[in-house]
Amino acid sequence: MPDSDIVSTLVADLGGTNVRFALARNTPRPLIDASIQHYAVADFPSLTAAALHYLAQMKAQPQHAVFAVAGKVGSDEIRITNLPWIISIERTRKDLLLSSLNIINDFAGMSMAIPLLTDHDVETIGDQSRPSAETATSRTIGVIGPGTGLGVGAYLLRDGKHYPLQTEGGHVAFAPSTDEEIEVLRYLSKRFGRVSNERLVSGSGLVNLYQALCAIASVAAEDFAPAQITRHMHDRSNPQCVRAVEIFCAVLGTIAGDLVLTLGAWDGIYLAGGMVPPMLPWLRSGEFRRRFEDKGRFASAMQRVPTLAITYAYAGLLGAAATALANSGDALPAPFSQHKAVD
Repeated sequence: MPDSDIVSTLVADLGGTNVRFALARNTPRPLIDASIQHYAVADFPSLTAAALHYLAQMKAQPQHAVFAVAGKVGSDEIRITNLPWIISIERTRKDLLLSSLNIINDFAGMSMAIPLLTDHDVETIGDQSRPSAETATSRTIGVIGPGTGLGVGAYLLRDGKHYPLQTEGGHVAFAPSTDEEIEVLRYLSKRFGRVSNERLVSGSGLVNLYQALCAIASVAAEDFAPAQITRHMHDRSNPQCVRAVEIFCAVLGTIAGDLVLTLGAWDGIYLAGGMVPPMLPWLRSGEFRRRFEDKGRFASAMQRVPTLAITYAYAGLLGAAATALANSGDALPAPFSQHKAVD
């Protein structure tokens, strides 16, 4: 563990299932890898309790913190979308003995990670290459990620300044593109009423898809978790599991393409979240890119937009650390820089 005098910031990435912590410093690659820890949120009554446990383990007392959390941020009290935690920014700051605490939406944090990602941290889906960074003064990039829920954000570069957009775009209403998806929507509408994209493209969404397909085929659904569905997809031992993953990737392609049109994210879309790396083979070989590009009169423009999967496991923490760098006045590189990872 580094000496405490070079550690300036505690960073956290809180989702609906896990919370990750790390210590960061003001360097080009700010995360201190040896400090990264993650815990199940079910093991703690609050974010403060988890953070205090982490700091005790690290024997550290940083003065500043940036937390990226899966919820709408806009007041002192923040409710986590898929977790029964309510976080008070000021009370948490005092309890952790911090001089400053900045809490941001998790996909605002994920968006801020983009300038610090290297070629080793991403994989391209499709034939499009990453744009050059040399002349980049303005960029608009969308970020979307299936995990416990469906996160949506964006990264803007304007005249050398970095701006993340925090949204709740995962809760946009699902729009089916095929007769089969219309049947899925009918099934899910009976269960949930309004059906958002998150009801299909997330961990629980994959289960919903599998159960809908079983009902449509008049087949008894097993009590499968998401990992079991993808395992059956790998060995192709269950046709409903196979089809659920195929539809999952196709719908994700449609949503990602819609995000380009909505935001004007012509510089690219990053796919983030824990479900993306294991699904890369099907994102590459399935309907993802076709549905991404299938935008009518804008199809030719969509064919030029790159889609990249973030494979770095701690991009949320990296984005929180990048936010800390930006808050301190340190310059961030332009996105798509072909820099090498800093040890």
